[in-house]
Amino acid sequence: MSPNRDITGILAGWEDDPKAALEELSPLVYAELRRLARSYLRRERSGHTLTPTALVHEAYLRMVDQNIAGLRQRTHFFGVAARLMRQILVDSARQHAAAKRGGARQVTLDERIAISGEAGAHLLELNQALEKLETWAERKCRVIELRYFAGLKNEEIAAELGIAPATVKRDVAVAEAFLRRELDAPNSKP
Repeated sequence: MSPNRDITGILAGWEDDPKAALEELSPLVYAELRRLARSYLRRERSGHTLTPTALVHEAYLRMVDQNIAGLRQRTHFFGVAARLMRQILVDSARQHAAAKRGGARQVTLDERIAISGEAGAHLLELNQALEKLETWAERKCRVIELRYFAGLKNEEIAAELGIAPATVKRDVAVAEAFLRRELDAPNSKP
């Protein structure tokens, strides 16, 4: 049996017992989630207090606490995990920014949404732009999260969202333009 089939089978029981499903799922997805967490933390400020392991564990706890309904596929699981990790890092950045304000502003969008300079403040700006995008076009925001934060390919995103790969490509282009405009706007500075 393939790992993807195992994951899908385990996710089928998520709503009945999320704790048991997560316990069974953990060995199958842990390495991939740690890779995602390491990727996120590489873009964070130096001296960040979270480790990849702590970030994954916090995401696990939030998954169980929120009793996320409808987890049926591997791509959906990783999308939810990526979103939770982003929220955890945003919360951490807010706490850090409350203690220390300022820093040079430099936010760029690339294949991994590279964040440079004072990453915490820029992550907050990026999060605000993503929240605006979600209000304006929820699917486009979901496409961006799955592509940049969960690391999924266009075909995987299309399958997850039930849309054509060409639609994913268009959504990415529009969403990136929206985010660039939001991040470059003078009122987007904290």
